[in-house]
Amino acid sequence: MKAGHLGLLLAEFLAWQMALTALWVVLINAVDPLELFVGLGCALPAAVAGVAARRAVSGR
Repeated sequence: MKAGHLGLLLAEFLAWQMALTALWVVLINAVDPLELFVGLGCALPAAVAGVAARRAVSGR
């Protein structure tokens, strides 16, 4: 894998992570540090699945 492809993959993963964590924060009532860490933890496997699904559909 080329360095440019790795950078794009990381950027896509971080975009998924930020978007899913932001959705979590919007949907909960109280935003405290523990809830933020739980949201980050829940978004992690979903971000990996999002990147993997996009790569599977695009054929790379």
